[in-house]
Amino acid sequence: MNIPALRELIQHANRHEAGSKQLSAQLATQLEHLHPSIRLPDTDTLGVLTRFVSAYIEQVPDVLEAANQVAREAGIEAQIKPVLKVAEQFFLQPPALISGHDGLDGLLDEAYLAHRLVEEVNDRYITHLGQPLIPLNTTVANLIAHQLIGEPFANQLDEAVHHAVDGMLDEASFDQASVRAYRERLSDPQTEAAWKRWPCLSGQLGVELQLDESRAAG
Repeated sequence: MNIPALRELIQHANRHEAGSKQLSAQLATQLEHLHPSIRLPDTDTLGVLTRFVSAYIEQVPDVLEAANQVAREAGIEAQIKPVLKVAEQFFLQPPALISGHDGLDGLLDEAYLAHRLVEEVNDRYITHLGQPLIPLNTTVANLIAHQLIGEPFANQLDEAVHHAVDGMLDEASFDQASVRAYRERLSDPQTEAAWKRWPCLSGQLGVELQLDESRAAG
């Protein structure tokens, strides 16, 4: 995992945003057209939304690094690392689908791909083991990012995620003693304490999603 390269790329994008305000300008045009399920505070609305996107992007290296560490400790690095490398490559060498985007506004697409990839891995672990690989819930943040990116493009990114994961995690990946042992450790108080440093990103930044309205609108 080339985590330093990811951090450097994000720092470069932050410097680009500081000079261009490109992300803020883009989000400003979306404020009046946001999906009704997205709830923002009444004051400093644009600032809150901009900080959410920035934090969503900046969290990617930490999430991938943590996932890699968890996989190593669980003895399943051989199965998980290729998936994480795909997420990393989404950033370092974006697919043609999202190439040509600069700054933080462009990295939102890459961040969405990476976060969704980890979420997809978690979903598969929950299906097979009843526990996620990483007890980190980015579902709400991902849904908000999906709305900000907009359809049908966000749906294309979802398809790219499914394509990347398919075939990487087969039944044999979950039928290992090391995986079962890790599942038992997930309920350990020390493990729970270690993951409490990953609060709900959206709630922490004041952006909420009214999920029932989202379903009704769909």
